[in-house]
Amino acid sequence: MKRKITDRLVKWRETTASRLPLLLYGARQVGKTYVMQELGADCFRNTAYVNFEADRRIGSFFENDIHAETVLKVLERYYHTKIVPDETLIIFDEIQMCERALASLKYFAEEAPEYHVIAAGSLLGVALKREQFSFPVGKIQMENMYPMDFEEYLWAKGKELLADMIRSHYDKNQVLEDTLHKEALAEYYNYCIIGGMPAVIAAETAPAATLNQQEIRQMLLDSYIADMAKYALPSETVKIFSTYDSLPSQLAKDSKKFQYKLIKNGARASQYGDSIDWLIRAGIVNKCVKCTQGFMPPSAFLDLSAFKLYYSDTGIMSARTGMNLERLMSNEAERFRGIFAENYTACALRTNGYELLYWESDGTSEVDFLIIKDDHVIPVECKSGNHVKSRSLSVYKEKYHPAYSIRISTRNFGMADQIKSVPLYAVFCI
Repeated sequence: MKRKITDRLVKWRETTASRLPLLLYGARQVGKTYVMQELGADCFRNTAYVNFEADRRIGSFFENDIHAETVLKVLERYYHTKIVPDETLIIFDEIQMCERALASLKYFAEEAPEYHVIAAGSLLGVALKREQFSFPVGKIQMENMYPMDFEEYLWAKGKELLADMIRSHYDKNQVLEDTLHKEALAEYYNYCIIGGMPAVIAAETAPAATLNQQEIRQMLLDSYIADMAKYALPSETVKIFSTYDSLPSQLAKDSKKFQYKLIKNGARASQYGDSIDWLIRAGIVNKCVKCTQGFMPPSAFLDLSAFKLYYSDTGIMSARTGMNLERLMSNEAERFRGIFAENYTACALRTNGYELLYWESDGTSEVDFLIIKDDHVIPVECKSGNHVKSRSLSVYKEKYHPAYSIRISTRNFGMADQIKSVPLYAVFCI
């Protein structure tokens, strides 16, 4: 399946001056191994693939000398392959299982930049924090990888033309033909349920798959929960479980600001702050922090004590809440459509590189998201239907006079009163 990150990996492959080893950072099952191996197959003569979790013995060879020349000799002998600069891709997968391999990236940067080395690992952020690994700061290039966004989902379904039409109409603020608008909305609702995990989308697009997408989503949810026990300290596990279990009730509130009391009566930040940090580092949740002003730079006006937590994938969210497409589209599920729309928007903005921020004023007005575009702070309001009136957005506009605003809803493209109308299916364009 076509992934956007592939273009950035190819650009890294073609870099000749000051190239650094590349580290792919992302949650479990977002497709890191697939894109690394695809890069090796498409852009190199051969690949030296090292999986430190599947083969623990290879890690023992990194216990002593980790200078580039020594590591290269070890890999050639162990895998019976010749490693040639510019012809061989070296892959260090599940690198969190071998701290010394992570440290060796520094020596490849300093001593052997002519070699292409790419690394990735599941729960790498958790491992780095927990084990206090020596991180090769300034000696690696980092790329964040997320679940497949809605555009990649359309590509996987063979709807590249629809994706292109959406981008074109977004750029022009031009109404999309009604039939295509309805088709895109239908695909959006389906995407809300299945999410962006490659294995789930593969099952959705391949009718002959052994497991259906619902079964795979449940397996992924179960594996995330299992990771909490496997990769967290015993003293932390119960708190992480409790924090994660509170997410549906957190998102169901009118105000989605995270409340510790929904975890447990009497719970405090001092008790559960590390649990939230674990979930963020594991890539299981996205954090959206309160901003008290609409001025540049937003980082100067953050209230770090107030935040929201969103699932990093709506497919995991639907599996956790037991939601399916039929229920989501029912008349009784209007509130849940709003929750999914906001969580979906958070995922899309994060995938596009935006820091997740929201604005609140004195507890009376709230704008769902703030983003920085062209050195302007742009308010983004998210609605799940056609009713788009928002007192909070009006208050924000009157107070800060943004260059323009973005309103996400089921309405078609358009521009009126300095408000850019963006259909839910087009958030990937922002």
